[in-house]
Amino acid sequence: MFALVVRFNLTDETAADRFDALVADLLPQIAAHEPGTLTYAVHTVHDAPTSRVFYECYRDRDAFEEHERQPHTAHFLQEKDALLADARVEFLTPTGSGT
Repeated sequence: MFALVVRFNLTDETAADRFDALVADLLPQIAAHEPGTLTYAVHTVHDAPTSRVFYECYRDRDAFEEHERQPHTAHFLQEKDALLADARVEFLTPTGSGT
């Protein structure tokens, strides 16, 4: 399994609305075209209405790299940059035997 967490801090509420529209277009494309993407969950941060956290879980590193090569992902990655104040990516390593 290959997983990561990304926190996007958006510049303002207008940017957050535009970002959410990009996400709404992205999610069905991931579900339809990426069998190796196990979880792709997007959350608004409580008490931080212009922040979003993505939790992404892939079958393996190859599935993540396939996700990164998809045209819908490339479009999202290109368009989101103009909306961000900053972002933080953390790659995760499973610990223990729990699921």
